[in-house]
Amino acid sequence: MLDPKRLRANPEAIAQQLARRGYVFDLTRFNELESSRKQLQSETEKLQAERNAGSKRIGQAKAKGEDAAPILADMELIKDKLAGNEQKLAALQAEFEDFLLRVPNIPQESVPEGRDENDNVEVRRWGTPRPAEGAKDHADLGEALGLMDFAAAAKLTGARFTVLKGQLARLHRALTQFMLDVHTQEHGYEELYVPYIVNSASLRGTGQLPKFGDDLFTLSAGDEGSLGWSLIPTAEVPVTNLLRDEIQSAESLPRKWVAHTPCFRAEAGAAGRDTKGMIRQHQFEKVELVHAVTPERSNEALEELTGHAEKILQKLGLPYRVVVLCTGDMGANAAMTYDIEVWLPSQNRYREISSCSNFEDFQARRMLARYRTAAGKNELLHTLNGSGLAVGRTLVAILENYQQADGSISVPEALKPYMGPITAIR
Repeated sequence: MLDPKRLRANPEAIAQQLARRGYVFDLTRFNELESSRKQLQSETEKLQAERNAGSKRIGQAKAKGEDAAPILADMELIKDKLAGNEQKLAALQAEFEDFLLRVPNIPQESVPEGRDENDNVEVRRWGTPRPAEGAKDHADLGEALGLMDFAAAAKLTGARFTVLKGQLARLHRALTQFMLDVHTQEHGYEELYVPYIVNSASLRGTGQLPKFGDDLFTLSAGDEGSLGWSLIPTAEVPVTNLLRDEIQSAESLPRKWVAHTPCFRAEAGAAGRDTKGMIRQHQFEKVELVHAVTPERSNEALEELTGHAEKILQKLGLPYRVVVLCTGDMGANAAMTYDIEVWLPSQNRYREISSCSNFEDFQARRMLARYRTAAGKNELLHTLNGSGLAVGRTLVAILENYQQADGSISVPEALKPYMGPITAIR
């Protein structure tokens, strides 16, 4: 959520900054809400002053032995008006907050302007892409091995789910453990195990609600109906919300957390996209990285976090590139985002495998996530997160980049300690 004080000070300038990302800020609606708030607040403050003055008059009248009944009658009227105004002010404040919760973050000045993914800017590449000629799709490879079963998943649940079997299921598990080991043992993250179900306050805290509710799987239970619970779309939600309504000591920062969880997404806006295979599914797994830092360190932390995600691909020998997202392609909560895209030879292109974002204080303001400075003042944290990595998409990349002429899949050297005697999947 944007800083209301900053917005009120210069709404036109904020509108111009938001226009860089293609968002039309409703200045008319904002001015209406702000005008009503000022008028109602002024009236409320006036009534409060009259109430306070009336209380003094009652005390003075009683001290002099005078009849205070007329003053008490006036006070009852003021009390009723004040209660009505306070209710209206609370309702107006809630309306303003709902308005503000739907406004995206302001992009950093360094973020390139653009409309969509075609305007993203490549920063660097690593590795040599495998030639596309003769490369089979991961779904064809997995099904030919008899270890990836989309038909069984469709019978169990529906489209956009997968059943992995045997050595491929073990490879998926090995990837997860490998990522956790690297991030905890080499990169200094604290591992967390978190709930896979969260409440609406948590979803508001990290920005999924109210704007992206259609992409959530919400839950109900028997006669109780809706519980306000949803399956997590990413571990970002429960992990980052550990900071909600908390004040961190300066000595405890930075916080660096890693968590492996399943993720559940309705993919409401992805109809017809990547319908084949494991690229875009309703259920998948990720190893998520979350940072909480002081404001002056957040840009440095973004580079560090992105580098940690890249290191996984480097250890696995998977070619990739890093792009900085343009204003039109960046997520609503982010001030700056790097996408890491892994090479998929069957598609002859790079595909996103991790998004690493700096949210600055956008999430922290929603969550009241703060830290205490050396001077004893409470300030908002800056939060960041990124995939380190999406496990399913990493599995896809290994299948395609390590496929052999006989249809088998070589196991990357970094994963062999996790695969026992298995050096190739057949």
